[in-house]
Amino acid sequence: MKSVIISLRIKTLSDQKGSFIMLKAICSRKELTVNSYYGCIEDLIGCDQLEKLKEITHHIHTTRFQHCVNVSYYSYLVCRRLRLNARSAARAGLLHDLFYYDRKEYNLCKVKGQLSHSQNHAYIASENARMLTDVSPLEKDMIEKHMWPMTKGRPGYKETYVITIIDKYCAVLEFCVPKLKKMGMAISGKK
Repeated sequence: MKSVIISLRIKTLSDQKGSFIMLKAICSRKELTVNSYYGCIEDLIGCDQLEKLKEITHHIHTTRFQHCVNVSYYSYLVCRRLRLNARSAARAGLLHDLFYYDRKEYNLCKVKGQLSHSQNHAYIASENARMLTDVSPLEKDMIEKHMWPMTKGRPGYKETYVITIIDKYCAVLEFCVPKLKKMGMAISGKK
């Protein structure tokens, strides 16, 4: 029975050609659809709103979707380890960058007095998340304040501090790991 459930979960992540897509976080070897983390986000992961994020480049070497998965998974792990609300951390992490505009274009076109991208996108993501699913006050705080101290108000929960730190950690990994892999292949003579 368990293998049937796992197969069904993975099938929901298949692309249009019918091949299966693995769900992994950067620097993790674990298949995320077959552990307790997936139960926290399975109602969200295949939705159209998140699928659109797969088409948007984020932090140069990744997609916004993959970045959200990375933040979601590592926030879940840290909160679980600290005995905090790991389920809300997983959900807020997946939804924390749920916006669709080009951040560079936004900052180029913004007018005096308008919030910068760093301040504004968290509120847009929060509104988009609320249109997609029920968002608890904890999840709302995590989404809206994940860019603290750039956002107004301090985080109201320990979990919000976790997602704030994990977001930066993942951004560094997403920028550096591909470069390190490329350097390693150059040194070893592989292409």
